[in-house]
Amino acid sequence: MADLLQRLAEFGWSKHFTAQVDPETLANHCPVRVTAVHRNGLEVIGPDFSGRVQALADQGEEAQATVGDFLLLDAAAVRPRRLLERKSLFKRRAAGVDRRVQLIAANVDTLFVVTSCNRDFNVARLERYLALAREAEVTPIIVLTKADLVADAGDYVRDAARLMPGLFVETLDARDPEATARLAPWCGRGQTVALVGSSGVGKSTLVNTLIGDGDLAVGGIREDDARGRHTTTGRSMHRLVSGGWLIDTPGMRELQLVDVESGLAEVFADVTALAADCRFADCRHDGEPGCAVAAAIAAGELDPERLRRFRKLAAEDARNAASLRERRARERDFGRMVKSSMKIKNARKSGWEER
Repeated sequence: MADLLQRLAEFGWSKHFTAQVDPETLANHCPVRVTAVHRNGLEVIGPDFSGRVQALADQGEEAQATVGDFLLLDAAAVRPRRLLERKSLFKRRAAGVDRRVQLIAANVDTLFVVTSCNRDFNVARLERYLALAREAEVTPIIVLTKADLVADAGDYVRDAARLMPGLFVETLDARDPEATARLAPWCGRGQTVALVGSSGVGKSTLVNTLIGDGDLAVGGIREDDARGRHTTTGRSMHRLVSGGWLIDTPGMRELQLVDVESGLAEVFADVTALAADCRFADCRHDGEPGCAVAAAIAAGELDPERLRRFRKLAAEDARNAASLRERRARERDFGRMVKSSMKIKNARKSGWEER
């Protein structure tokens, strides 16, 4: 077992997963990690198996496998039998009118939030990604690309760094292996990093440099809006030359937050700390007497735009969480109705057979 655990460590396996299985289970199953999800199956890789397997039986949204998950395969049938409990999970509410939760990536250690030193740089969008990371208890790193296209990237660095205490911000040329080497501390053996960001910020270029074989297509920049063409169309996991793993995600046109209340509180710690000193516990910071948040804004200690963004994200998260609860309640009610109908049907059938 010790030899297997040592080989599994190369794929990101840790004590978190070892604690979930006993030696006998490991002896009768093949541990693998999901590298891609398709409609007709999963791409997986492990010490003793690599290839495509069928998906897990449908047991709910978050019980489905996503990129980065660890599965136990039946050693004989080569079929997935169990999804191991995750140590981290990125998810969002699906884009558009769909209220379902969409899984993005699992078992990530570090999130590289990639943006560029041009019109793509958007503080509000970065705060969304940071809330997502902190809710999952994952370390976020802001990676600023295309600094060579501006006279001074200092303003971008300062604006990013002030979004959260202790936030790491790296500025680099995504095409330069020496520059990207600054990300090495988070890309070591068995570590997993995920990349998120808008289309055209240099994500695919950065992935190509980090994995060292340039296997992803790279879109050019459109001169009219400084945005690149979308090049990554699905989530996938790649082995890094440094021994770690990288999960690439497509550029997200819409990132709807759901169930990230604690993540928002951490990203907007300055706002929540002030709110704790308000006279009223239910203060909405909208003209109430004794409002510490309003006092901080009046004193120039808090940017009113930051409060506005916090309110917007908190309201969105609460709305999406409520919609999700409502849909799940309807699904439970429907499931109970189906079971009740089947019970009645079977009872009637039994009665007819007795006659």
